[in-house]
Order: sequence, then C-alpha cells, then structure tokens
Amino acid sequence: MMYKGVIETYRKYLPVTENTPIITFFEGNTPLIFSRHLSDETKCQVYLKFEGANPTGSFKDRGMTLAISKAVEAKKKAVICASTGNTSASAAAYAAQAGLDCIVIIPEGKIALGKLAQALMHGAKVFEVAGNFDQALDLVRKLGEKYPVEIVNSINPYRIEGQKTGAFEICDQLQAVPDYHLIPVGNAGNITAYWKGYKEYYDRKQISKLPKMTGFQAKGAAPIVLGHIVEKPETIATAIRIGNPASWKQAEAAAADSGGSISIVTDEEIIAAYNLIASKTGVFCEPASAASVAGLLKRVKEGKIADGSLIVCILTGHGLKDPDTAVKNCTTKTVKLPCKLEAVVRELGY
Repeated sequence: MMYKGVIETYRKYLPVTENTPIITFFEGNTPLIFSRHLSDETKCQVYLKFEGANPTGSFKDRGMTLAISKAVEAKKKAVICASTGNTSASAAAYAAQAGLDCIVIIPEGKIALGKLAQALMHGAKVFEVAGNFDQALDLVRKLGEKYPVEIVNSINPYRIEGQKTGAFEICDQLQAVPDYHLIPVGNAGNITAYWKGYKEYYDRKQISKLPKMTGFQAKGAAPIVLGHIVEKPETIATAIRIGNPASWKQAEAAAADSGGSISIVTDEEIIAAYNLIASKTGVFCEPASAASVAGLLKRVKEGKIADGSLIVCILTGHGLKDPDTAVKNCTTKTVKLPCKLEAVVRELGY
C-alpha cells in the first residue's frame, strides 16, 4: 500500500477531521539506520533516525504538514515564521502547495545558503533583519497578533502535534522503545514533541516503557543548561543557534519527567561527530544534527550510559542544507592533479 504521510498514517492520534484538507508531500517514514561503527565504539545498540530524508530535508516537515493543513482549514491566506533556515524551507514548500502566501523573517547573515535557497525558490517573501533568531521570533509574534497571518513556528501547537509522530515511527520501526532518545535542542519544540509522542503511545498501551529524553545544546547557545537567556548565541550549528527557546519549560519537563537530561556539547565536538557520521556511517547530516551523536560519545565517555543500551540519535536535517560548512570543515580535501593516469596512480600509491 502506498505510504500517505504522517497525518493519514497516524490520523487517530492527531487533531484532524474529515473536513481537514491534507497538505502533504508524504513526509515521515524516514530511515532508522543501525550504525555498526557507533555501536562498536560505544558498546551500545545505536540507531540514527535520519530526518534529513523528509521532503524538504528536515524534521520540520512533520509539523508543517499539520500546521499548513489546519491553516487552510481555518481559511488563512498567509503564514509567517521566523527561522534559522529549516522552518522557512518547510513552510515555504507547504505554503506553495496550499496556495498560501509565506512570509519569512530570518536573522541577517545567519542562515545556511542551502536553506535560504529553498525558501526563495518556493516563492516566500523573505526578510533579513538585523537581529538574531529570538528577535526575529518576537517580531513574528507581534505580526501574528495584529495581522491575519498564521504563525507556523513551533509555538503553533499543530507543529508539535505533527512532530510527535517521529516517536510513533521509532517505536513502530524498532518494535521496541529506546532506553535513551538523544536529540539536538535549539528552540526545543522537537524534544517537546517527541516526549509527547512517547507518552501518548504509552498511554494508549502501544508501548510498555518510556525512554530517557537526552538533549544537547551547543556551548555558545545553551540557555536551558545555563539557566538564563543567551543574548548573542553563537555556534557553527546554525539550526540550534537560539538563545531563548520558545519551548524552554516543556523541554525541561521532558528531560526531568523522563529521567533524562539536557547538557552541552562544544562546536569542536559537534564537528568531530559531523565528520564521523558521514565518513563512518555514510549518512550526511547538517551540523546541528550531529549534536545528538556528539552528546552520545560524550555521555558514554563520562560513564553515564550503560553498555548494551538501546540508543536512538535524531539527525534533524540533511547535510546539503549547509554545503559551505561541509566543505570548510571536512577532514577530506580535494587534491589537484594533472589529468593523467600515472598522476592518479602515483597519488593513490598503487
């Protein structure tokens, strides 16, 4: 049977009716990839949930299908979001399919070109503002209060409802529940959504236990760990470069209620994991995604994850979102040679 997207697959868990028009690119159903290398290195069973395989290349599509569908149901004419990139790409694509205008507010010079290209190609009205993501979101909130536009950031509850389907998928794919669910934390909507999904599956008796929700923020953008707003967040992981997360309290609750934690990884640890994931597992994720694997390696080294644990690391977006960072930070470099057989053979050492 043809796969129909997260709304149709998990309809009974979502706030939709027969009157809800379904705007979908058949998002979800993303690969859960067993990593032999990471499993051997950590002495755990490590799986990578590759959300970069979603239609616009990130996990945002799970929530956007529902947010845009409900916006159409409510007869909205336009949607708006603040974004570090992935939200804008997803919102612009789904709005284009739905025939809605899409307005995007981005921090000037703080968005990966792959993501900006997507929003522009899908016809969004993109405005770069002299401020960070948190300031852009404040502007979006004000516009949403005063004008007839639907905000589709994760402050929109339908975004969280759609994103929780990732938890359902993991349990269905594994036919088990991970001991630890590791995830990057930026605006904190995703850790909130996954915890909601796990709890709902548990309440419906689809699973018999719950995972420990284990989040990771970048050192230069770690307000939840530090306990205060970071006015000028900085990290190479642009997708989680957020100093005042919209779902701050919900993320803290997810970690606390599950017996998990939210902690810090450095940019150096993120880039090391970023390269390792690509070179040792064959999965190319964006830098922010690698925070989950960087965190796994760090927690194992600290002795905080037991041998044999069942681990799922969320890789939130595709590496092609940010090709500049990939080329700049890749441990493998191009080699210039004459176009001659003997030159290639000599370089290879054959």
